[in-house]
Amino acid sequence: MHNTVMTKNRKSIPSIDLPKKLRKNAGKAIIDFGMIREGDKVLLGLSGGKDSLSLLHLLLHFQRHAPIKFDVGAMTVDPQSGEYDPSPLIPYLKEVGVEYFFKQEPILEMADDHMTGDSYCSFCSRIKRGIIYSTAREYGYNVIALGQHLDDLAESFLMSAFHGGKLKTMKAHYVNDDGDLRIIRPLVYVREKELASFAKEQELPVIMENCPACFSMPTQRESMKQLLAQQEQQVDNLFGTLLTTMKPLMSVGLPKE
Repeated sequence: MHNTVMTKNRKSIPSIDLPKKLRKNAGKAIIDFGMIREGDKVLLGLSGGKDSLSLLHLLLHFQRHAPIKFDVGAMTVDPQSGEYDPSPLIPYLKEVGVEYFFKQEPILEMADDHMTGDSYCSFCSRIKRGIIYSTAREYGYNVIALGQHLDDLAESFLMSAFHGGKLKTMKAHYVNDDGDLRIIRPLVYVREKELASFAKEQELPVIMENCPACFSMPTQRESMKQLLAQQEQQVDNLFGTLLTTMKPLMSVGLPKE
């Protein structure tokens, strides 16, 4: 069984002060990778974490000030893990005034019945992605926006090199396998600490993800995060250098205008 809540109320957007650097880096990424085009309908995957909530307000800012017209909606998939309750997002998104889809799906139970040879996190991510894609198609959205930032890309790059033997990271902008949806990551030039600072200063209603399946043991990603933190203390402009290294990888399969 699942439950879907949809809100479309249009009210005043809460007063949010977006730092110039945050706007500049996100805007540059959108332009550099041609992420948003005239007439696009952009559906944000909203977990309720600092990253996706920050991206929500960035997209709304660009919607108001960009020279092109595009729509913004948001969607949250509640996996009903017991430790993660994103339902407080419902009244907040109603206040913000974007079209919002909130869907409950018992992914933890589904994993027990159907997961084979996969981690819970990978299974959950795949199910969530499928739900977001199907909702986008049903309601006419052609672009999916995700909240991964520069730190995420750097961690993925090292994980791929160390454990996968490949030079690879997350793409900034690509088309899904079915060819009907574009996926964008407008925060690829933005540092995680900038998002954490913004979310704290603006008192965004951050929902902590405390899934026991994800946090029961240290992960490869956490090891990479710690390694990068250590190196950043010794290497000037570490993430700027990594961005230069990763940029060609981020552009692989970039959709043409």
